[in-house]
Amino acid sequence: MEIVACPKCQNTGIVKSGIIKERQRYLCKSCTYYFTVNKLGKKIDDYYVTKALQLYLEGLSYREIERIIGVSHVSISNWVKEFKIKKPPHPNYHPTYKIFKHNELIEYLKDKELLSGAGMIITELGDKFMLIKWERFKD
Repeated sequence: MEIVACPKCQNTGIVKSGIIKERQRYLCKSCTYYFTVNKLGKKIDDYYVTKALQLYLEGLSYREIERIIGVSHVSISNWVKEFKIKKPPHPNYHPTYKIFKHNELIEYLKDKELLSGAGMIITELGDKFMLIKWERFKD
């Protein structure tokens, strides 16, 4: 990571000044301020955060979402808490989902019997498509 300016005075005259707790320490020549730089963690693309939250709202569990998009269920749980997402109750419906390639999706949509009797949404997932279908529980 390249340091370009002092966080206190924004001067670019900085030099390395030792290591503290395995992190590089810097000194600003202008204001004599010592500082270290926080290590940036692994950042997951906002696209996957949005998709995970959408799937959560559609009724999928954390582990199902983890298997679909390849992001830890703990990360998904943290995002739900961070954005204060409340899952709406779906007492009479349950979601089922399928992952399709483009040509498989087209073939699936040609069968009218598969399309009736349930709500449905299709969302893009990288180079594939996910079809989420809500079916009413049978009494």
